[in-house]
Amino acid sequence: MASADLLGIRPDALAGLLGLAPEHLNDDRYRTPAATNVRIWDLMTTRAPWTEAALVMARQSALGRLGAWDYLITSAPTPLQGLRDATDLLPAVADTRTEALVIADEGPQIVVSHVNTAELAYDTASAIRAYSLGLLRQRLTEATFRQIVPVRVALTARAPREHRSLIDLYGTAAIDFESPVSSITFRAADLRTPLAHAQPGLSELVRRHTEMGLTSAVPLRDWLDSFRGTLREAWAERTPSLSAVAGRLSVSPRTLQRRLDEHGTSWTAELELLRRTRTLELLRTTGLTLESIAKQSGYTDARTLRRAIRRWTGHTASALRGMRPPGAEQG
Repeated sequence: MASADLLGIRPDALAGLLGLAPEHLNDDRYRTPAATNVRIWDLMTTRAPWTEAALVMARQSALGRLGAWDYLITSAPTPLQGLRDATDLLPAVADTRTEALVIADEGPQIVVSHVNTAELAYDTASAIRAYSLGLLRQRLTEATFRQIVPVRVALTARAPREHRSLIDLYGTAAIDFESPVSSITFRAADLRTPLAHAQPGLSELVRRHTEMGLTSAVPLRDWLDSFRGTLREAWAERTPSLSAVAGRLSVSPRTLQRRLDEHGTSWTAELELLRRTRTLELLRTTGLTLESIAKQSGYTDARTLRRAIRRWTGHTASALRGMRPPGAEQG
């Protein structure tokens, strides 16, 4: 909210957004819905270029602003171990149904890739992806007490007319645009060097505290969240019809359509969103063939699915599949 204020967004523009009430903001148990965070990013990118919004947000993300998760990187024996802990516990700060961090150890270099597959406006998506990588670099700098400068940064966004803000964010002008996946590459030596101030046992303590926070978290949900949960249940049981979902919610199909309209969406849009989310989840977390995924998601063939994935995310299917997290099912 501080970043929104700096960019001139009036408080009334945020009124009514779930999770911004003082009793929610001042209690670490509550999890602000992803929709609220996206709306704030939407508003910021209408007031400033996405490059500037990403920098402003990073500068407002002081150590500790994201709770215990922030200290996973700064308390670990090495920055690399801290990054791995932060990746493992990403659900503490992000919706892992649509976001993922993947670390690739390439010998002399460590590549951290970020994928966000949520349905976002172009500027909003560009700002969030740029910020996420910049925040990692910021936490590494705080952990080591020296400026960590990446070897290079790759962003999926088109090259903006001017990107001084990104150079400030990353500490380097080695930024590539229109890349298949957004990533930031560090020298392995910078991340493998033991942290001089690391205290034995502290990293494990912070990790356990973060895990406990996840266990006791209270997700904030509105009617639309409840509807989407019911729709997911119906999808899993192969009964995602309007009448079936309305019955589960104890309303008539007409009332259900009216409520969806009041929330700025529709039955068709919600069904397509779920189809998209499920498809990308299968792609990222399983080894199923594209043909199998297409069949499960209702597409005629793998070629049609490939076109849909490119339209949704700007990435190829193979690029997203390369982001499959460690331990994902192989088939």
